[in-house]
Amino acid sequence: MSYSTKLSLTINGQPRDLDVDNRTTLLDALREHLHLTGTKKGCDHGQCGACTVLIDGRRVNACLTLAVMHEGDAVTTIEGLGEPGNLHPMQSAFVKHDGFQCGYCTPGQICSSIAVLDEIRANIPSHVTSDLTAEATVTDEEIRERMSGNICRCGAYSNIIDAIAEVAGTRA
Repeated sequence: MSYSTKLSLTINGQPRDLDVDNRTTLLDALREHLHLTGTKKGCDHGQCGACTVLIDGRRVNACLTLAVMHEGDAVTTIEGLGEPGNLHPMQSAFVKHDGFQCGYCTPGQICSSIAVLDEIRANIPSHVTSDLTAEATVTDEEIRERMSGNICRCGAYSNIIDAIAEVAGTRA
C-alpha cells in the first residue's frame, strides 16, 4: 500500500506542487521529482553533507528529512543561488580559491558556507566559541567547526576556508 501526499513548497523562489510518497526524502523529491540534481546524494545517512540545502535560510541535510515535513517552506538548492555570469559571491569565491576538486561535495559545501556566515552574523555560538557573551566572529577555527558536517574527500578544506573567509570579509 502506498500513501501519497500533495504538498506545496517554494523551491529556489518558485512555487512548486508535488505529489510524493510520504516516505520520500526531500533529497529524493528534489532530485527525482524536480530534476534538481545539483544537490548530491552522498552517504544518504546525514554524515557527509553533500545534500545540504537551505530551508527558510537554515542548512539541512536533505537526505535526513522527509519532503512532507516541509509543506510551505522555502527551499534553496545550489541551482537557486546563482547562474553562469551571475554567481553568488560564495560560488565566485569557491572558484577563485579552488575550493573544490572533483566538485561532488561543492553544492553542499557552498550552501552550508552561506548558512555558516548567517549563523555568525546572528551571533549564534558554536562548540568552539570561547566567550558566549561576546559577539561571534569569523575565525578559521569557527569556520572549521561550523563546516565539520561537510566532508570533502579530495581534501580542499584550506581552500574552502579561504573562500568563506573572503566572503566574510576577513581575507582577500
